[in-house]
Amino acid sequence: MSTKLEQYRVRIRTELDRVVDFWLKYSHDTQYGGFFTCLGKEGKIYDELKYVWLQGRQVWMYCRLYRTMERFRKPEILEAAKSGGMFLQRFARVPSSSNPWKCAFCLTRDGKPVKVQRTIFSECFYIMAMDELSRVTEDKDMQAEAEQMMSQLIHWVRVDSSGLGRPQLPGDTPVNSMAVPMMLLCLVQQLTEERGQEVAEKYREVGDWCVKQILQHVQRGGTAILESVTTEGKELPGCQGRLQNPGHALEAGWFLFQYGGLHGDQALQQTAVDKFMEVPFLSGWDKEHGGLLYFLDVDGYCPTQLEWSMKLWWPHCEALIAYLMAYSQTKDSALLERFSAVYNYTFSNFSDPENGEWFGYLTQEGKVALDFKGGPFKGFFHVPRCLYMCEQILDRLLDEQI
Repeated sequence: MSTKLEQYRVRIRTELDRVVDFWLKYSHDTQYGGFFTCLGKEGKIYDELKYVWLQGRQVWMYCRLYRTMERFRKPEILEAAKSGGMFLQRFARVPSSSNPWKCAFCLTRDGKPVKVQRTIFSECFYIMAMDELSRVTEDKDMQAEAEQMMSQLIHWVRVDSSGLGRPQLPGDTPVNSMAVPMMLLCLVQQLTEERGQEVAEKYREVGDWCVKQILQHVQRGGTAILESVTTEGKELPGCQGRLQNPGHALEAGWFLFQYGGLHGDQALQQTAVDKFMEVPFLSGWDKEHGGLLYFLDVDGYCPTQLEWSMKLWWPHCEALIAYLMAYSQTKDSALLERFSAVYNYTFSNFSDPENGEWFGYLTQEGKVALDFKGGPFKGFFHVPRCLYMCEQILDRLLDEQI
């Protein structure tokens, strides 16, 4: 067993180094600050727009690597993170917005707002970036800013969403979309990590609320995880109500497993494994070609998202984290088998041995459909976070066997 785990660790460690090198080499904007994320197969920039959520993700990832892994404690990584953080602080918030906390979705290269979305996700990754950067720089004002924006997010989600600029239309029924409590739970864990009991207690009620909201997505007698439900936790009619996203369910699974571990909630951890890890694998794994399908209709209809049958990078990243994290604590060999299946598919199909980094979009048969390495939705986040977390988990597992 230890031989196999060591093989995984060597490959994952090597892959992480190659991914980091790719982004260090091609994504930095040394003139205006921040990062280019629209990168072609060989790293060529094909669009200079800067997407705020990807800027935040890259700052967070650089800081996390710099802070917790000795081999990434490099001046160029720290300086890039600071540059990205400064770019965000200067330009991310929309100056003409009625709410001073509202962030743009994308910016011009020099920071002019181009588009605003009526969601919370730019703000979520702004918070992650500022909090993690504050840990590296010991900037208390930056940490306070992250917590202030978190307060605004909680208000938008739980009290009044009008500040997002989305009108309440008579036919638009309020829904519980799994992405929202998932992201808030992720932020709770980010803001409370190693901050002490006082900060942990400050966010405990919000964290517990997020867990309850996520658990509402377990539907059909526990046989399906649905992406959207009513605010009362009931199934929605139509295509929206039938939608399954296996990758999202798996990501929620490891969020829940981690939260349960922090708070000694073994029942929550078991639910995370049984419902949010096993159910999406059984429904989402392509038995003919391998890999996780992107979207599914719980009743077998074709999902309205026409890319439903494609294999995307990020669900496989989340699956690797989920199964290895759960195995590391439970030592359930079935979970390691799931990890191995996803690992074999992922490293055989997504990794680019010639140019580095991963392709993001495969056909159902596993062929590269689009060969760019970064775009409006794929940046320096899911791949390096997965490799980073899996390497750390494997380090602990192998240390236990010494």
